[in-house]
Formats: sequence, structure tokens, C-alpha cells
Amino acid sequence: MSTAMRRKAATAAVTPVLAGALGFGLMAPTAHAAAHGPCYDGRCTVTVSAPKSIKVNSHRFGFGKLRITHVSSRSVKMSATSGNTRLSGSASPGGTVRLNSLSIWVRSVSGHRARLVLTPS
Repeated sequence: MSTAMRRKAATAAVTPVLAGALGFGLMAPTAHAAAHGPCYDGRCTVTVSAPKSIKVNSHRFGFGKLRITHVSSRSVKMSATSGNTRLSGSASPGGTVRLNSLSIWVRSVSGHRARLVLTPS
């Protein structure tokens, strides 16, 4: 076997291994977030009725659960606790609440159900 053929064989053997390792590395955060819930990374659209808790990344947002405390046709009330600090806010349909670095847009309200869009800010 010539030197050129040995190099090609070694490259061919290493390429799938590297591609697999990189692929798993890219998928790991998604798999980790999926284990915690769809809104864990702060990016989701969810329909809620009160009371409801939405689990988010406490290291990123400063609190681990966003609590929807009340839903009416006029507003959605929410709160979160971070240590000894309580964060709260309310918004009408079309309005936005920002708790630390998480923005919660009240997309629509129908009866006692609200459609929320969470995004990191």
C-alpha cells in the first residue's frame, strides 16, 4: 500500500467519526432543553390558562418558573420568584412583559386561555 493510499484510508476512517461527534455536539443542547420542557430556552409559543407554570432556564433568566396567575379577556397576570425577589407583571392582548431577560408577548386571549410568545431579550 502506498503512502497516498494510507493517507486516504486514514482520512476516510476519521471523517465519519468527526462528523458524528460534531453532530452529537450540536444536538446536545436541544436534547437537554427538550428534557426540561419546550420553553426552557426561552423560545416558544404556548397556550395557557391560569394557574400554569412554565419551566425556563434559571441560569439564563434568573428564575426557574414563570407562573401565569390569572387570565381574563382583558389581561394576563404573571409572576416569577428569584431568591427573595418576586417579579410580576400583566399585559393586555398585544402587550409585552419583560421579566429580567425574558420577554413575554400576549399574542391573543380567548375566554380564559391566552396564547403567549416567549423570547429571550
